[in-house]
Amino acid sequence: MVMAMQAPTRTGFERWQDGVSKAVSDAKWNSWDCEIRMTVNEYNRHLRGTSRYVPLDWQLIKAMLWVETGPHDPQWNAKPMRIGVAGDPGLASLLSGKEGGDLILPPGWKGQLTISAVRTIPAYNIRAGIGYLLMRMAHFKYRSVLGADPKVYEIAVRPGDSLDKMAKAQGTTIDTLKNLNPTAAVLRPGQVLKYRKASVQNAIASWRPFSATLIAQRYNGGGDLNYARKLDYALSMVRQGMVALCEQ
Repeated sequence: MVMAMQAPTRTGFERWQDGVSKAVSDAKWNSWDCEIRMTVNEYNRHLRGTSRYVPLDWQLIKAMLWVETGPHDPQWNAKPMRIGVAGDPGLASLLSGKEGGDLILPPGWKGQLTISAVRTIPAYNIRAGIGYLLMRMAHFKYRSVLGADPKVYEIAVRPGDSLDKMAKAQGTTIDTLKNLNPTAAVLRPGQVLKYRKASVQNAIASWRPFSATLIAQRYNGGGDLNYARKLDYALSMVRQGMVALCEQ
């Protein structure tokens, strides 16, 4: 008696691959292309002056949408990047202004991207999702930033003064005082120091590389162990597939 060979059981990841492979020829998977491209272009314009910023690839974001939802997921037409879903802390982190989100978001969007809007307007969900990804991929550092006033002022050192005390009193920073007075290692009463108005501000110092592994860690937070594999596969399918025509 010949025993029939059983087909090997396909893993969840393989079944997911089957579904995404069909997306290459299915126009429904391209419905957010124009919104993604517009949003990525706006972020690239806003961030291009920051330290070592490499322009974001819109197709990488499209691949993220394919991993996060896809048109067969109920969230595709509501929260395609899943930011702001129940139990997700990412949206509050982005909008709090305490983790660098205020530096990432283009100024014109800051009043629009409220928690309510991001949870109900899918285009805003994409904007917030990309903003959160960028925030999580940036390195931030507090720096001394010169103010808009170009005037160089002078101040005389008084007994008991320190650079910290003088900086706070004059609306400048210790680094600015040191830069404008490189020989003032020891303060003496009557000594005249130069200064400009300045403040200590959070700034983008550098960027992490946009790899599937880091995106899985810093955007998905490790919730899906196959996230990096899915993202790499989805991106390969995105690069093979159709692209929606967008008005320029």
